[in-house]
Amino acid sequence: MTDRLTIATWNINSVRLRLPIVEKLILDHAPDVICLQETKCADGNFPLSAFRKLGYEHIAIKGQKGYHGVATISRRPFLDEERIDYCTKGDSRHLSTGIPFAGDRFTLQNFYVPAGGDEPDPEINDKFAHKLAFLDEMADRFASISGNAMVVGDLNVAPYEHDVWSHKQLLKIVSHTPIECEKLEAVRTAAGLTDVMRAFVPLEEKLYTWWSYRAKDWSAADKGRRLDHVWANPALAGQAVSMQVLRDARGWQQPSDHAPVLVRLEA
Repeated sequence: MTDRLTIATWNINSVRLRLPIVEKLILDHAPDVICLQETKCADGNFPLSAFRKLGYEHIAIKGQKGYHGVATISRRPFLDEERIDYCTKGDSRHLSTGIPFAGDRFTLQNFYVPAGGDEPDPEINDKFAHKLAFLDEMADRFASISGNAMVVGDLNVAPYEHDVWSHKQLLKIVSHTPIECEKLEAVRTAAGLTDVMRAFVPLEEKLYTWWSYRAKDWSAADKGRRLDHVWANPALAGQAVSMQVLRDARGWQQPSDHAPVLVRLEA
């Protein structure tokens, strides 16, 4: 019997403020698992009942008031949960859950990597130094990843030329600097993971998941970046049958500046 599983990842930029558009995502697309980042919500204030009414009984959260935060919301039970405090900052940026699939399981890691501030110099910008250290720790930890695994989330780096609207103009802009791109690739390759999104969209084609709030007409300007990612080990990546960036969601009422990404697995 074929098992089908749809996973959504979305930097929601405040889960309570934007709960109506998360509900719209659910009603329109019915993902089995939803990974949210930048929930900006202490655990005690997370809208658990709203998701349970929509059929998501299994909810793992790691939040803090007003900043950061990750949540994984599922129709399927979690086989285990883990939360790692990267860089020992006390930030809520990582959540791992075990997901049953096709008579087996995989580990789903949900990340919100630090944005890094505005100045791409770790000597004068502590936020950028934190981001680089976070990526280094990810690479160290990923070297020991084994078994079926998927990594999703707002990784806050657009690593390839066509992951940004202008490679030349963004080379000195945080999220596309060479050092960030190299470190993010080192994270992915440390565990031999496949870039699932780019498996569906060739490297020579533009692919974005984020458009700034600063643009008067974000869609017309189309100055996007691919900051959100889905990676998987080759065996699990081979079970991905579709990938979709829900660009229209960037234009929903009171939107996040990120669009959700959906990946469907079949086995």
